[in-house]
Amino acid sequence: MIASILLPSMLGFIIFLCGMKLMELALFRMGGPAFLRLLERSTQTPLHGLILGTASTAFLQSSTAVTALSISLVNSRLLPFSRTLGIILGTNIGTCLTTELIGLNIFHWAKPIIGFSFVLWTVSTLLIEYRLVPKLAAWPGSEYLRSASVVLFGFGMLLFGITVMQSIGPSLQQTDMYSWFLQQAQTTLLWGVLTGAVLTACFHSSSAVIAMIMGIAALDTLPLELCIAIVLGSNIGTCFTAILASIGGTKGGQFVAISHLLLNIGGAALFYPFINLLASAVLLTTDSIPTAIAHSQTIFNVLCSFIALPICYLKWFSRLDQV
Repeated sequence: MIASILLPSMLGFIIFLCGMKLMELALFRMGGPAFLRLLERSTQTPLHGLILGTASTAFLQSSTAVTALSISLVNSRLLPFSRTLGIILGTNIGTCLTTELIGLNIFHWAKPIIGFSFVLWTVSTLLIEYRLVPKLAAWPGSEYLRSASVVLFGFGMLLFGITVMQSIGPSLQQTDMYSWFLQQAQTTLLWGVLTGAVLTACFHSSSAVIAMIMGIAALDTLPLELCIAIVLGSNIGTCFTAILASIGGTKGGQFVAISHLLLNIGGAALFYPFINLLASAVLLTTDSIPTAIAHSQTIFNVLCSFIALPICYLKWFSRLDQV
């Protein structure tokens, strides 16, 4: 069991997380300073915040990073709490980009992408550090080229990590724990919600947990309804990092974390009775289970965010800025 399940799953998960972190750091290096300035200026209304939160999370590939930045800005009193509500809703939408890309089933491109990114990084480094071509070395975009190569390398690692995690499928099906989990899930899908929440809280990445589930489900080892329940749970679990980030901060920062948790719990509770309906709806769009999981997350997050958006306009939230 250790050799066939635990080692491949942990190795694949580590590769996946390293890829995501490389993408996050490289993308933030490319657009982070501009994003901070934009965040301070472009959140006048919850709708503006939602658009900004969606775009920034899709670009930075990390809802956790955007939420943590928002908490930091509120703690430093550069941004009032009420103007973060739209951003929080937007992060839930923006994080769907990663899973939608994974749902395209382009895992066979992992090694070519890694190879191309290494060549691109080598060329850009030679241009910048050794100035082999002076005119190109002086080009301001050369540094962006090197960051872009790191982004591609991280994306290749992300795909390769999922491929490694997929290898545990046949061995996983033969375990007693897997059979027990499926039996419990047949009685109530709350097991799936709980599993998604706990795994995401432990690994601090809903995208990583959902990607792992997509990889296993691709081998027809998990029913779609259970996978969607895990997706709902992962949305709750992703709030754990924000809660940790708010500890010791101002009340405004704590309000950000609490509102994030309440919004995600409310969305999961709203959609839980309709999991079977959602599963039937996404299967009309694709025959691929991983793609269906990605679509279900996108539908869930988009609908929840737009349902909650009018609530963010209540003047009651503005009064909390004075607390």
